[in-house]
Amino acid sequence: MALGANGALLRGGSGSGKSDLALRFLTLPAEPGCESRLVADDQVWVEARGASGLVASAPATLAGKLEVRGLGILEMPNLAEARLVLVVDLVARDAVPRTPPEPLEKTMIAGVAVPLLRLDPFEASTPVKLRLALLSPLSQLPITHP
Repeated sequence: MALGANGALLRGGSGSGKSDLALRFLTLPAEPGCESRLVADDQVWVEARGASGLVASAPATLAGKLEVRGLGILEMPNLAEARLVLVVDLVARDAVPRTPPEPLEKTMIAGVAVPLLRLDPFEASTPVKLRLALLSPLSQLPITHP
């Protein structure tokens, strides 16, 4: 998912709520220059691009497509690629910390350390939390190479 040019990678198993959260995130009211967009659903390519950090994109055959349970595969507003600034693990409500740990936990993606959050995908406020995280200093933390 992307907000403007910055993206978050949603991680979770099959049926964990990734596409449902993506759909709700896409329906948030747009702000100029800060629209919610789909980068990829089901599969995502992530590559390290030197000073640009990590860039996420969809395989060509899946670009702009989102699986919506009960409706099938639909075309959605999409962004060809986004700078990956955040990883969100989708977990049960009781596994979401009240506040993120200090310092913020990171996870390795393509050899790069990226800030990690844990959110409950089915909580009504989670699309707004994802938006706030992408707008907050959390997404501005330095992405580090080991």
